[in-house]
Amino acid sequence: MARSKVQLAFIVNDVARKAAYKKRKKGLLKKVVELSTLCGIEACAIVYGPYEPQLEIWPSPEGVQFVLSKFMTMNEFQKCKKMMNQETFMTQRVLKVEEKLKK
Repeated sequence: MARSKVQLAFIVNDVARKAAYKKRKKGLLKKVVELSTLCGIEACAIVYGPYEPQLEIWPSPEGVQFVLSKFMTMNEFQKCKKMMNQETFMTQRVLKVEEKLKK
């Protein structure tokens, strides 16, 4: 059965907002674990929310330090090679659609 589309708006009810936060945080951390396992990459997650006094860190503080230090030691070209912002993404999409129209 298909899920209904989620309305992206601030949840006014405090209890519902806290429950949604916990569920989505759990889902996000699960996705990071799956991505790391299935693709064989080094990934980390740091989640800081209003409902917990401490950070939620995955896999461990040492693992996060390792991933961040590895990223910081990369040169600027390697860091930015696959990064894109909204403008470059939209430019690529427009070019792709224009190529498709030409065909």
